[in-house]
Amino acid sequence: MGLHLSQIDEADELLTNDPLALLIGMVLDQQFPLERAFAAPYELTRRLGRPLDVEELATFDPEALSAIFAQPPALHRFPGSMAKRVQAMCQVLVDRYDGDPTQVWGTAADGGELLKRIGALPGFGAQKAKIFVALLGKQLGVTPPGWREATAPYGEEGSRRSVADITGPDTLLEVREFKKQMKAAAKASAG
Repeated sequence: MGLHLSQIDEADELLTNDPLALLIGMVLDQQFPLERAFAAPYELTRRLGRPLDVEELATFDPEALSAIFAQPPALHRFPGSMAKRVQAMCQVLVDRYDGDPTQVWGTAADGGELLKRIGALPGFGAQKAKIFVALLGKQLGVTPPGWREATAPYGEEGSRRSVADITGPDTLLEVREFKKQMKAAAKASAG
């Protein structure tokens, strides 16, 4: 079973098979349509003309990388700052995990440690880290002890709260509806 986050077969195949692409997509999933954020790693490989390489991205000329991100259609609403964030994340992967993104989750002793590791990556705040760990557990079989507890409420079985729950067009719509209801409830309580 593969991921279905971008709703584009080639891009989703890349996300399923390339952990770096998945991390980049998650970094870009902020103030930007989620399908476009998760399609961006595939478009980045097209623009580079080769597979993603964590060491290359970590040492890429920052201005040149920003220019690649900004080419129409831009890979993000804020291409310059997101290019910097992706580059910073790649540098952490090189420095702490020998350039192997799977070491971030493959060597974590438990859900708490995994959450801490993901949360320490540039571009991942507390909520995004929980969502990503839930995505790893629910869809990619990365289930160290305590992962559901560490990701609550995103790790709940059967929930439709986040990208961790998107398995196709129908669940994408369910997640969108949940988010819409949450925004309405927040607006109502603030007003």
